[in-house]
Amino acid sequence: MNWSLVFSIVIAILLFRVLMLRIKANSLKAESFKNLPPKDKLAVLKECLLNTPAESYLQNLAEFCKKNDIDVNIDEYRPFIAKQRALAKKKEALAEDNELFEEEARWMDSIYPLEFAEAEKAWQDNDDALAIKRSVEGIARLYSDKAVREALQKLSPRYPKAEVILEGYKKLIAARDESLADDESLKKLRKIRDDWEAELLNIEI
Repeated sequence: MNWSLVFSIVIAILLFRVLMLRIKANSLKAESFKNLPPKDKLAVLKECLLNTPAESYLQNLAEFCKKNDIDVNIDEYRPFIAKQRALAKKKEALAEDNELFEEEARWMDSIYPLEFAEAEKAWQDNDDALAIKRSVEGIARLYSDKAVREALQKLSPRYPKAEVILEGYKKLIAARDESLADDESLKKLRKIRDDWEAELLNIEI
Protein backbone atom coordinates (compact mmCIF):
# COMPACT_ATOMS: atom_id res chain seq x y z
CA MET A 1 0.00 0.00 0.00
CA ASN A 2 0.98 3.65 -0.29
CA TRP A 3 1.75 5.79 2.74
CA SER A 4 0.90 9.25 3.99
CA LEU A 5 3.30 12.15 3.64
CA VAL A 6 4.55 11.72 7.20
CA PHE A 7 5.39 8.06 6.84
CA SER A 8 6.91 8.58 3.40
CA ILE A 9 9.24 11.17 4.91
CA VAL A 10 10.26 8.66 7.58
CA ILE A 11 11.08 6.15 4.88
CA ALA A 12 13.08 8.72 2.89
CA ILE A 13 16.53 7.85 4.17
CA LEU A 14 18.33 10.76 5.86
CA LEU A 15 21.31 10.19 8.10
CA PHE A 16 21.31 13.64 9.60
CA ARG A 17 17.72 14.21 10.63
CA VAL A 18 18.97 14.78 14.18
CA LEU A 19 19.90 18.25 12.96
CA MET A 20 16.24 19.13 12.93
CA LEU A 21 16.01 18.45 16.65
CA ARG A 22 18.63 21.02 17.55
CA ILE A 23 18.49 23.61 14.80
CA LYS A 24 15.68 26.04 14.13
CA ALA A 25 16.49 27.34 10.67
CA ASN A 26 13.73 29.94 10.62
CA SER A 27 16.30 32.41 9.35
CA LEU A 28 19.69 32.22 7.69
CA LYS A 29 20.82 34.62 10.43
CA ALA A 30 20.47 32.03 13.23
CA GLU A 31 23.92 31.34 14.73
CA SER A 32 23.28 27.60 15.02
CA PHE A 33 22.54 27.53 11.31
CA LYS A 34 25.36 29.85 10.21
CA ASN A 35 27.95 27.62 11.87
CA LEU A 36 26.98 24.55 9.84
CA PRO A 37 28.98 23.39 6.78
CA PRO A 38 27.20 24.22 3.48
CA LYS A 39 26.20 20.61 2.85
CA ASP A 40 24.43 20.49 6.21
CA LYS A 41 22.80 23.88 5.64
CA LEU A 42 21.32 22.63 2.39
CA ALA A 43 20.02 19.45 4.03
CA VAL A 44 18.39 21.42 6.85
CA LEU A 45 16.79 23.95 4.51
CA LYS A 46 15.34 21.22 2.31
CA GLU A 47 14.06 19.34 5.34
CA CYS A 48 12.47 22.46 6.83
CA LEU A 49 10.64 23.21 3.61
CA LEU A 50 9.50 19.64 3.08
CA ASN A 51 8.09 19.39 6.58
CA THR A 52 6.67 22.92 6.87
CA PRO A 53 4.91 24.46 3.84
CA ALA A 54 5.88 28.08 4.38
CA GLU A 55 7.09 30.82 2.04
CA SER A 56 9.80 31.77 4.54
CA TYR A 57 11.42 28.33 4.28
CA LEU A 58 11.24 28.49 0.49
CA GLN A 59 12.90 31.90 0.51
CA ASN A 60 15.64 30.63 2.85
CA LEU A 61 16.38 27.80 0.43
CA ALA A 62 16.31 30.17 -2.52
CA GLU A 63 18.76 32.56 -0.81
CA PHE A 64 21.15 29.74 0.00
CA CYS A 65 21.06 28.42 -3.56
CA LYS A 66 21.68 31.87 -4.98
CA LYS A 67 24.71 32.43 -2.74
CA ASN A 68 26.12 29.05 -3.70
CA ASP A 69 25.45 29.28 -7.45
CA ILE A 70 22.89 26.47 -7.38
CA ASP A 71 20.34 26.78 -10.17
CA VAL A 72 16.82 26.34 -8.83
CA ASN A 73 13.39 27.62 -9.82
CA ILE A 74 11.56 28.18 -6.53
CA ASP A 75 8.34 29.10 -8.33
CA GLU A 76 7.97 25.42 -9.20
CA TYR A 77 7.63 24.58 -5.52
CA ARG A 78 4.90 27.08 -4.60
CA PRO A 79 2.03 24.87 -5.89
CA PHE A 80 3.28 22.11 -3.57
CA ILE A 81 3.03 24.46 -0.59
CA ALA A 82 -0.52 25.40 -1.48
CA LYS A 83 -1.55 21.77 -1.97
CA GLN A 84 0.14 20.65 1.25
CA ARG A 85 -1.76 23.27 3.22
CA ALA A 86 -5.03 22.24 1.59
CA LEU A 87 -4.47 18.55 2.28
CA ALA A 88 -3.71 19.28 5.93
CA LYS A 89 -7.36 20.31 6.32
CA LYS A 90 -8.69 17.05 4.89
CA LYS A 91 -9.45 14.03 7.07
CA GLU A 92 -8.92 11.40 4.38
CA ALA A 93 -6.07 12.33 2.10
CA LEU A 94 -3.52 9.50 2.32
CA ALA A 95 -3.32 8.81 -1.40
CA GLU A 96 -3.08 12.51 -2.22
CA ASP A 97 -0.45 13.00 0.48
CA ASN A 98 1.66 10.22 -0.97
CA GLU A 99 1.38 11.53 -4.52
CA LEU A 100 2.30 15.03 -3.35
CA PHE A 101 5.32 13.77 -1.44
CA GLU A 102 6.59 11.93 -4.51
CA GLU A 103 6.41 15.16 -6.50
CA GLU A 104 8.10 17.14 -3.74
CA ALA A 105 10.78 14.48 -3.37
CA ARG A 106 11.66 14.63 -7.05
CA TRP A 107 11.92 18.41 -6.84
CA MET A 108 14.10 18.25 -3.72
CA ASP A 109 16.41 15.72 -5.37
CA SER A 110 16.88 18.03 -8.34
CA ILE A 111 18.94 20.10 -5.88
CA TYR A 112 21.68 17.53 -5.56
CA PRO A 113 23.24 17.09 -2.09
CA LEU A 114 26.60 18.85 -1.94
CA GLU A 115 28.22 15.64 -0.73
CA PHE A 116 28.22 14.42 -4.33
CA ALA A 117 30.37 17.35 -5.45
CA GLU A 118 32.82 16.54 -2.65
CA ALA A 119 32.78 12.91 -3.73
CA GLU A 120 33.55 13.87 -7.33
CA LYS A 121 36.55 15.94 -6.23
CA ALA A 122 37.77 13.06 -4.09
CA TRP A 123 37.53 10.70 -7.07
CA GLN A 124 39.61 13.14 -9.10
CA ASP A 125 42.17 13.25 -6.29
CA ASN A 126 42.27 9.43 -6.21
CA ASP A 127 40.99 9.43 -2.64
CA ASP A 128 38.60 6.51 -3.02
CA ALA A 129 37.88 6.19 0.70
CA LEU A 130 36.70 9.79 0.99
CA ALA A 131 34.82 9.59 -2.30
CA ILE A 132 32.86 6.54 -1.18
CA LYS A 133 32.14 8.11 2.21
CA ARG A 134 30.80 11.31 0.67
CA SER A 135 28.81 9.37 -1.92
CA VAL A 136 27.11 7.34 0.79
CA GLU A 137 26.36 10.51 2.76
CA GLY A 138 24.85 12.04 -0.36
CA ILE A 139 22.69 8.98 -0.99
CA ALA A 140 21.45 9.22 2.58
CA ARG A 141 20.20 12.73 1.86
CA LEU A 142 18.13 11.82 -1.17
CA TYR A 143 14.34 11.54 -0.90
CA SER A 144 12.95 9.78 -3.95
CA ASP A 145 13.25 6.07 -4.68
CA LYS A 146 14.41 6.83 -8.21
CA ALA A 147 17.24 9.09 -7.06
CA VAL A 148 18.45 6.58 -4.46
CA ARG A 149 18.46 3.73 -6.97
CA GLU A 150 20.26 5.76 -9.63
CA ALA A 151 22.90 6.99 -7.20
CA LEU A 152 23.62 3.46 -5.98
CA GLN A 153 23.81 2.18 -9.55
CA LYS A 154 26.27 4.95 -10.41
CA LEU A 155 28.41 4.15 -7.38
CA SER A 156 28.46 0.36 -7.82
CA PRO A 157 31.28 0.15 -10.46
CA ARG A 158 33.63 1.81 -7.98
CA TYR A 159 32.10 0.39 -4.81
CA PRO A 160 30.78 -3.16 -5.32
CA LYS A 161 28.93 -3.15 -2.00
CA ALA A 162 26.56 -0.60 -3.51
CA GLU A 163 24.94 -3.49 -5.40
CA VAL A 164 24.16 -5.20 -2.10
CA ILE A 165 22.81 -1.95 -0.67
CA LEU A 166 20.67 -1.45 -3.76
CA GLU A 167 19.14 -4.91 -3.46
CA GLY A 168 18.40 -4.19 0.18
CA TYR A 169 16.75 -0.92 -0.79
CA LYS A 170 14.54 -2.67 -3.32
CA LYS A 171 13.43 -5.09 -0.60
CA LEU A 172 12.74 -2.16 1.73
CA ILE A 173 10.55 -0.46 -0.87
CA ALA A 174 8.70 -3.71 -1.59
CA ALA A 175 8.09 -4.20 2.12
CA ARG A 176 6.84 -0.63 2.42
CA ASP A 177 4.43 -1.00 -0.48
CA GLU A 178 3.08 -4.33 0.78
CA SER A 179 2.90 -3.46 4.48
CA LEU A 180 -0.28 -2.93 6.42
CA ALA A 181 -0.78 0.18 8.52
CA ASP A 182 -1.15 -1.47 11.92
CA ASP A 183 1.41 -0.95 14.68
CA GLU A 184 2.99 -4.39 14.39
CA SER A 185 3.46 -4.06 10.63
CA LEU A 186 5.00 -0.61 11.03
CA LYS A 187 7.34 -1.95 13.71
CA LYS A 188 8.57 -4.67 11.35
CA LEU A 189 8.96 -2.16 8.55
CA ARG A 190 11.01 0.18 10.72
CA LYS A 191 13.28 -2.74 11.60
CA ILE A 192 13.88 -3.41 7.89
CA ARG A 193 14.56 0.29 7.36
CA ASP A 194 16.99 0.44 10.32
CA ASP A 195 18.85 -2.64 9.07
CA TRP A 196 19.19 -1.07 5.64
CA GLU A 197 20.51 2.17 7.11
CA ALA A 198 23.06 0.23 9.15
CA GLU A 199 24.21 -1.57 5.99
CA LEU A 200 24.50 1.74 4.15
CA LEU A 201 26.60 3.27 6.94
CA ASN A 202 28.87 0.24 7.24
CA ILE A 203 31.34 1.34 4.58
CA GLU A 204 33.66 -1.44 3.36
CA ILE A 205 36.67 -0.38 1.32
